[in-house]
Amino acid sequence: MNPLETFKAGQKQAWAHFAPLETFTTPPAARLVKRSGIRAGDRVLDVACGTGVVATTAARLGARVTGLDLTPELLERARENARIAGVEIEWVEGDVEKLPFDDAVFDAVTSQFGHMFAPRPDVAIAEMLRVLKPGGTIAFSTWPPELLVGRTCAALAKYMPPPPPDVPPPTQWGDPTIVRERLGATVKDIIFDRATMLIPALSPQHYRSFTERTAGPMVKLIESLAASDPSKLAILRSEYDALVAEYFEGNTVRQSYLITRAKKI
Repeated sequence: MNPLETFKAGQKQAWAHFAPLETFTTPPAARLVKRSGIRAGDRVLDVACGTGVVATTAARLGARVTGLDLTPELLERARENARIAGVEIEWVEGDVEKLPFDDAVFDAVTSQFGHMFAPRPDVAIAEMLRVLKPGGTIAFSTWPPELLVGRTCAALAKYMPPPPPDVPPPTQWGDPTIVRERLGATVKDIIFDRATMLIPALSPQHYRSFTERTAGPMVKLIESLAASDPSKLAILRSEYDALVAEYFEGNTVRQSYLITRAKKI
């Protein structure tokens, strides 16, 4: 297995624990769908759909939705969410860097905190735009590098094995300048918006404990350090708690993010 495939296999495993986080990603899903302008009858692809919160939200509006994700455990939860909501959605296990769809078949392509983790941003965005119809909408939510989740990713990276060569930090997708460059001349009418998730927590330590059990990269890192270097794990936890404390107030943790929307030319 080449380094990129090994990297993706690790991601596929790590994100299997994400489902409890849907409690917090559900309200942002409604914001993303609203910003996308999705309407009844639209054909929509939700990339890296996770537990299907965006896909289900769009389907409840009457859109014809396909949700794609790398991790089968998340797709299982997504199917259950759609069943409970009483909507029909096509679920596909697949990779954003190799979408199994024809050119120009979707009216909207969305991703909430998902496609940003693909190791080759140029390939991922080219695929998302390839399957989008001319005049269609691409919209995604991402974590800016200068805010809590972006800073957390940078802090964790010091303790992780290096990614394959030329794999950029996923939080570059939260920088509007880089987003404009990656979207390039294939889109028009780019709009950026910002919003904030408020995560209930009794303390920064409670927040950290929860992310250790659910957030993909954090899950694998904690497992590795607990087995190999408990003293380093203690240092990491102390640094993490101090960082979270900057965003903790009134028993909530602020996680602000960027929403990007554009039209394909």
